[in-house]
Amino acid sequence: MHVFLSFSALLFDMDGTLVDSTVVVERTWRRFARRHGIDASEVLADAHGRPTGETVLRFAPDGVDVARETATLVAEEVEDIEGVVQVPGAAEFLRRVPESRMAVVTSASRELAVRRMEAAGVPLPSVLVTADDISSGKPDPEGYLKAAELLGVPPSSTVVFEDAESGLLAAEAAGATPVVVGSHDRASAAGRIGIRDFHAISVAGFDEDERVGISFE
Repeated sequence: MHVFLSFSALLFDMDGTLVDSTVVVERTWRRFARRHGIDASEVLADAHGRPTGETVLRFAPDGVDVARETATLVAEEVEDIEGVVQVPGAAEFLRRVPESRMAVVTSASRELAVRRMEAAGVPLPSVLVTADDISSGKPDPEGYLKAAELLGVPPSSTVVFEDAESGLLAAEAAGATPVVVGSHDRASAAGRIGIRDFHAISVAGFDEDERVGISFE
């Protein structure tokens, strides 16, 4: 099925959407779990798509300094880029989108986002909204609303590429059109658009209102 849609701007999550850092994320949270005698599988099931500090606050035992533990985890992730790669087609796709029409909205810190995007060879847009820039993480829509504001477009005229349910809920709460990256089945079950990766989508030009046209295969 061929689908063409146009939007004022394209907004992207980072981890799992543009950058595949699964191996690093798992290494980091498994170390955290071992340090505190926590079930790593429970932590990993909850951590994806959420700011590090929120996950630490939820799972750290009583008495743990949440701010210090969060800083430790972020520092570990910044240093550990082994195995960080782009989601197939992500870099090529972003190079075809005008920089004034796109933003990255991530639950990572700014330092970590820049580090991972560079490691994966994915272009970094000038509008980057990170955990450092917001007070409430996904599924709260604050990050996507802020990105739309910075780009000067209505949130309802944006499309959001996400892989995590918390991010998809944030996109919907912002009034954006969500696109699930990585799972056709999950997208279809929820009535959402889904793509396997960025080889399944292309920039198809601009419409009469100068909106970015994207074509889904």
